[in-house]
Amino acid sequence: MSSPATGQLPPHRFEPNLAGLTPAALQHLQAAAHAIRDGAEEAARRALDATLALTPAHPEALRLYGLLHSRAQRHADARNALQQAIAQWPDYALAHSDLGNAQQAAGELDAAFASWREACTLAPDAPMPWFNLGRNLQQHGDTHAAIEALQRAHVLAPGFLPALILLGDALVHAGRFDEADASYRAALALHPACGDAWRGLANIKTRPLSAADRERLGAALRQPGLAVADRIAMGFALGKLCEDHGLYEAAFVALNEANTRLRQLAPWHAGAFHAHVEAMLAASARLPTATHAALGHEVIFIVGLPRSGSTLFEQVLAAHAEVEGASELPDLEQVLSEESARRRQPLLQWMSAATTDDWQRLGLRYLELTARWRLSRPRHTDKLPSNWLLGGVLGAMLPGACIVDVRRDPLEAGWSCYKQQFYRLPHFACTLTDIAAYIGDYQRVMAIWQAAAPRRIRIQHYEALLADPAHEIRELLAFCGLPFDPACLDYHRATRNVRTASAAQVRQPLQRDTTRAGHYGARLDPLRFGLGMPTIR
Repeated sequence: MSSPATGQLPPHRFEPNLAGLTPAALQHLQAAAHAIRDGAEEAARRALDATLALTPAHPEALRLYGLLHSRAQRHADARNALQQAIAQWPDYALAHSDLGNAQQAAGELDAAFASWREACTLAPDAPMPWFNLGRNLQQHGDTHAAIEALQRAHVLAPGFLPALILLGDALVHAGRFDEADASYRAALALHPACGDAWRGLANIKTRPLSAADRERLGAALRQPGLAVADRIAMGFALGKLCEDHGLYEAAFVALNEANTRLRQLAPWHAGAFHAHVEAMLAASARLPTATHAALGHEVIFIVGLPRSGSTLFEQVLAAHAEVEGASELPDLEQVLSEESARRRQPLLQWMSAATTDDWQRLGLRYLELTARWRLSRPRHTDKLPSNWLLGGVLGAMLPGACIVDVRRDPLEAGWSCYKQQFYRLPHFACTLTDIAAYIGDYQRVMAIWQAAAPRRIRIQHYEALLADPAHEIRELLAFCGLPFDPACLDYHRATRNVRTASAAQVRQPLQRDTTRAGHYGARLDPLRFGLGMPTIR
């Protein structure tokens, strides 16, 4: 749930290498850099060609060509240009770092990490290679190594806010909450209106912020000239803080204002999404029957609404000796995007034309990309809530996979979504009416697919776990084909990294008092009405 933080790096030798450029070539190169920044590809290409005409095969011009190709998603061309630059200047750390980015975009993750680590070796006193390495380690689930790299970046550049913020995030995911708190507060000492720092503190949900924090946050929000992103993040943090202090009217006002600003950045269109859902249902009905029914048995998908307990159920499963908790993985989306790029068609256009062999190939590609999660345990979870929309696709692609559809009281789940800032925009959670519409589409689709494949899809109710955890956990394990493991009953003792906003909550014993919506009365009537529930007003 993290967003990129902002900040300035001090001047350092991890910079473009301009040695050997004539004044005219340098002028062309600077023009190319500006054009790449502004997205003007043709202007950038002309400027780079002019640079290379004056200084043939100059590594910095080749590096910028690599960046230009990367922006246009020409991954092979980007790699070639960057590798040519490195062939001439093998110790050019910046080119190695950029090569890692290009390799990652091409799906060559092992090569990418080798390039990022090489950049750190070549420029060990530069903060940016360590920051890049730490950021990518964190994104790919290696939280402990990410912490070490981000700590190194912070030591080298104490005033670099992004390193402090991402270090705080990584420490939260590792369950090191005192250190995370200190990292976020160090960022606030540098920039009291740092929205990402307030977001991080508020997301340690088991530690309510203090009245003094409320005063500081309010003062920061009154500063003139705040960046929109900071104002939005601080608004969500203020809403959480006010709710924790029982100030429900103030909480609703703060959250409503933050969501309004967030929606203005990228409005969600419920009607368009509903049409997309209908098209997905129709296309899924025409998918072929898989011939290898066990393909994907290694995977347990956890889907549903955000903020419905999916991280809790993943933590239960990850406590099992046979299951690795992988959290929210991008790999399924990557596989489908790769196929769309290969066919030059969006998913909905090629779904019905794909054969059984095609879907098997895509399933094997997913298992290849996720193999790192099964190095020590034979099975892994994939907990991206929005994968519910691909329930039909998964039946053709990974028919042996289990799908756990986590359900929570829709009013509580919907209100919890409204309180959480989501960074992937547009998002349905910015208005109560859009939330209700999204819930309706989700529940209707999953009911259809669960009725068609009850052995593959389990509807798991959060409230049922609260009422009888031992029974529900045994039933869940049995559905997944797992023998009972008593460690699953003590899931909160598991030491795995948790990379979601619930990282603190799932490290506590089961909390039965999780209802909050009732405090807001008629303010939530638009959500109640959309859900078909009686309104209060």
